[in-house]
Amino acid sequence: MAQHFHLISCISTLFLLLLVPSNSENLKAKKPRPFGFLNHLQGCKKGENLAGLRELKQYLSKFGYLNYNFSKGPKNDDFDEVLEAAMKKYQANYNLKITGTLDPETLSKMVMPRCGVPDIINGTTRMKNTKANHRHRNHRPKKLHTVSHYSFIPGYPRWPAGKTHLTYWFDLTTTHPTAIPPFVRAFDKWTTLTQYFSFEETSDYEASDIKIGFERGAHGDGSSFDGQGGVIAHAFAPTDGRFHCDADELWSIGAIEGYMDLESVALHEIGHLLGLGHSSVEDAIMYPSIPSGVVKDLHADDIGGIKALYNI
Repeated sequence: MAQHFHLISCISTLFLLLLVPSNSENLKAKKPRPFGFLNHLQGCKKGENLAGLRELKQYLSKFGYLNYNFSKGPKNDDFDEVLEAAMKKYQANYNLKITGTLDPETLSKMVMPRCGVPDIINGTTRMKNTKANHRHRNHRPKKLHTVSHYSFIPGYPRWPAGKTHLTYWFDLTTTHPTAIPPFVRAFDKWTTLTQYFSFEETSDYEASDIKIGFERGAHGDGSSFDGQGGVIAHAFAPTDGRFHCDADELWSIGAIEGYMDLESVALHEIGHLLGLGHSSVEDAIMYPSIPSGVVKDLHADDIGGIKALYNI
């Protein structure tokens, strides 16, 4: 067991060194975490005015819980009724005690590394899958699992009927070959457990259905990365096919404290590529956040979501 772990550690370290450009700073240099600004806000509640609350509003807006116009940034640091309502919605989605305050349990969830895809898109999607989520929609799946907690991207974007074999392409200018096997294993798991989709790597960029790469900061898709420990990856709904990982993260192959397991993250983002939204089941791969050093796999909730979406 010890030898096996040592081997994983060596492979992971090699992968990290090869992935990050040689002129980068020390991989483990301590820098402010993207969500670290939340820490000094612990315990804040309605009626308070506290420096940093506007950043909390930006955070909740980024992930779909607020609809403020932030083109010029939040206008104040007031903890008002709108912010309290957003906090309660967040707590409900994450199965937390609904207090409306930034209590310790809520804070621990909010600072965790997570997917960049919002939990709520255009104010119409929640992480919980109920009949109410599906009323008055066209082309909806026939199977509504009201006891499940997966969700779908608004409008139910799906790959066309008959389009079950998808090709994927790696941007080798940003993705070192050492990083490729975890993606391949993730695609294989979706193939095995859905018994519907199959995937194949291609070198043809134009013809590929899915395009994978590692990016930093603003990279032209309107969804910037923010460095280590914040947004770790994002992917777009069918049939867009773009899938980006944050090159500034500390990535690993396997469970290593302080590093993000690439295969687990790939499994999550492939779910978005197929049309799944976020789940409120913490063990599901489509749960929005994942701690460093944790390895996850597909869950019955994830498979149930795909089968419901595609009427399998």
